[in-house]
Amino acid sequence: MSTDPSTLSGERRDLVEALQMHRGLFLQTLQGLTEEQARTRTTFSLLNLAGLVKHVAYTEAGWLAFAKEGPTAMPMEWPEVDMTDPVIQERIATGDMRHDEFNLLGDETLDGILAYYAKVADETDAYVATADLDVEWPLPEAPWFTPGATRSVRRVAMHVVAETAQHAGHADFLREAIDGARTM
Repeated sequence: MSTDPSTLSGERRDLVEALQMHRGLFLQTLQGLTEEQARTRTTFSLLNLAGLVKHVAYTEAGWLAFAKEGPTAMPMEWPEVDMTDPVIQERIATGDMRHDEFNLLGDETLDGILAYYAKVADETDAYVATADLDVEWPLPEAPWFTPGATRSVRRVAMHVVAETAQHAGHADFLREAIDGARTM
């Protein structure tokens, strides 16, 4: 059941509309493609459209869990990695460090990941429509977060909008490389 932004007012309407608009632009890049085309790497990067949908869906689900539960929903344990190690440098250069996150694996299918993304999107929209946007949680410790930083539910929603918009741009390039179609 999708949240209808017209039933909301002010900031909640704006956030849900922005989330839905950018998701729509992102998903438009998959229209008319076969699963094989959606799994195709079209550039030097490891990105493909199906894997990008998986990444965006799981990223949004992670941020939704954080908005609801705080940092315990995003456990982040970062082992010490010697970035000068040639093996680590090779894994980073080839994309192997994040392969599972950006590719459908095993019995994962495009239809399955699209259904999961739709479920996550509905849950996010419903939560943004009713949650206290001022609730703030400390961010978990991670190399890319400023120590001691916090995020409000509002800022989490804005981050998901930005993340989705950024990846919609990536998806547009990937789609154009498949068949010349442009979505934006």
